[in-house]
Amino acid sequence: MTVIQNSIMNISKIQELCKLYGFSPSKQYGQNYLVNDGIVKKIIEAGELKPTDTVIEIGPGFGVLTFSLAEKAKKVIAFEIERKLEKYWGEKLKNYGDIEIVWGNALTRLKIERLKDYKIVANLPYQITSQALRTILELENKPELIVVMVQKEVAQRICAKPPDMSLLALSVQYYGQPEIVDFVTKGNFWPAPKVDSAILRIKTLKHENIKTASDEQFFKFAKAGFAQKRKQLWKNLAEGLKLDKDKVKAVLNEVVGNEKVRAEELGVEEWRRIILEFRNLGILETIN
Repeated sequence: MTVIQNSIMNISKIQELCKLYGFSPSKQYGQNYLVNDGIVKKIIEAGELKPTDTVIEIGPGFGVLTFSLAEKAKKVIAFEIERKLEKYWGEKLKNYGDIEIVWGNALTRLKIERLKDYKIVANLPYQITSQALRTILELENKPELIVVMVQKEVAQRICAKPPDMSLLALSVQYYGQPEIVDFVTKGNFWPAPKVDSAILRIKTLKHENIKTASDEQFFKFAKAGFAQKRKQLWKNLAEGLKLDKDKVKAVLNEVVGNEKVRAEELGVEEWRRIILEFRNLGILETIN
């Protein structure tokens, strides 16, 4: 665990580094740097970091968050796609043995690193939020805790409850318990994004298959159910999975007491019960 003094960078410091290393924030990679010490502290607190923790960060940039993570954790492994920062980190890492930079696409590398007993704390680029969360939550060895900065609207969608569910909310809540720690206005970043953000914390669940279906089958049902928002769930399932409409209606009546229910009105456990009923009827085996 490193003790680092004055690790928070203000706008002028980041601009100075950009000039020194011939670098400018990329819209393609969604590079918006935190410039508020208080927000960084809130992220760190949300991570409940211990001196024995290994922390994974996605997109460290100039280390605005990285150095603060290293003050609290045993090891920080940061995935960075921007090769223009190699010189910067080459110089920095001479002094910090508990920070490791892994160069390349984090979403690809995470699948092959086979990490164990770790947390993820990151200021995620907006454009990869959904893909990043899906990749992380589908890993065989999931992190015990995820704390990420995401677009405010996305965080609210992820934490939604019936009757305002979405496929994104269902997908995240299938694997974990999400909550919004705090909202963060756009002025806390440089360059300032066009929208406000939120600190999102997801405590991952010890995922047990409760004899309903595999993850693949669960999401096959979920994707079919949310395929067309204007349609009732029975119609989406019957059309999307080529099921007998009367059997689908009967299952919905049995489980939720309403054959006219829509996908956004159901939470994870109701979806589990629906799929369990299809399994009991021997229908799961007929779905390709």
